[in-house]
Amino acid sequence: MAATQASSRTPASNTATWRDVTPAGVVLISGPEEYLGTRAMDRIRLLVRAAEPDVEVTRLDAGSYEAGSLAMNVSPSLFGERKLIEVEGLESMNDAFLADALAYLAHPEPDAVLVLRHRGGNRGKKLLDAVKSAGWPMVDCQPLKKEADKTAFVVAEFKAASRRIEPAAVQALVNAVGASLAELAAACSQLISDAATAVDTDMIDRYYGGRVEASAFKVADAAMAGNAPLALSTLRHALATGADPVPLVAALAAKLRTLAKVAGAQGSSAQVARQLGMQPWLVEQAQRDVRRWTPEGLIRSIQVTAEADAQVKGLSRDPVYAVEHAVTVVATSVRGG
Repeated sequence: MAATQASSRTPASNTATWRDVTPAGVVLISGPEEYLGTRAMDRIRLLVRAAEPDVEVTRLDAGSYEAGSLAMNVSPSLFGERKLIEVEGLESMNDAFLADALAYLAHPEPDAVLVLRHRGGNRGKKLLDAVKSAGWPMVDCQPLKKEADKTAFVVAEFKAASRRIEPAAVQALVNAVGASLAELAAACSQLISDAATAVDTDMIDRYYGGRVEASAFKVADAAMAGNAPLALSTLRHALATGADPVPLVAALAAKLRTLAKVAGAQGSSAQVARQLGMQPWLVEQAQRDVRRWTPEGLIRSIQVTAEADAQVKGLSRDPVYAVEHAVTVVATSVRGG
């Protein structure tokens, strides 16, 4: 099982993603994003069990590891079951585990799969470097901080399930539940399960329209479109139903930052998208929107929103007025607004 894959490994080809990683003699899953790390480990376990239903699974903790445990657990059993060893907590590994793991890398068992989970930090760097130089598969699980990464995640989830979601619905879903990757994945799973046709913005609104994030971006979208009456009525409804002014201002600031970045970038939408780490369709939308703004109006809106951000975070006794003022200024700064 592991021996076949191990024989073809090379240091230049050892990078895998959490979506396509396959079992090997040793697999390193590193990075702090818990959801992606869990998905990668679940995938390996599923594939091993599919190939070897009688596999023996053992879980070890590198922080409380006892010397000799690794060798004992990977040793062939009397009944010849394959071995899957999952080791958590490499970021806090003790010296005994480091020594045993380095020794194991020199002579791995051909019928065992050893999965190592490291959540970040410098502890155990010698072992991580050894895994890398040996050419074993490595999965980097970093948080998805950029909006483009989150939208790409949603698109990939639907593609993997052979389901369709409209581009505008992707953005709406990220706006609504994108703060937590695990929650975003759960939302994708729910929509994939429930939708009879392509998922559109109406469905996102029915499922997640009451979320604070969704309400915040509805306000921001109306303000950025120059529709002051709609922006203010949506804002007042959001505040009346318990929305916090802080994320409302944050949504407005995010929209303005995107517009400012695109306004100052040169090149085609595809080139700008690569430069800024954004989805091409989002850049195209921003390039269309920025034509409705003067440089002075954009600068004024950014300044007012920055002031509102400080005010809603404690510098003002009336945060509601601060956010209303910012929304009004932004909406009336748009040409035709």
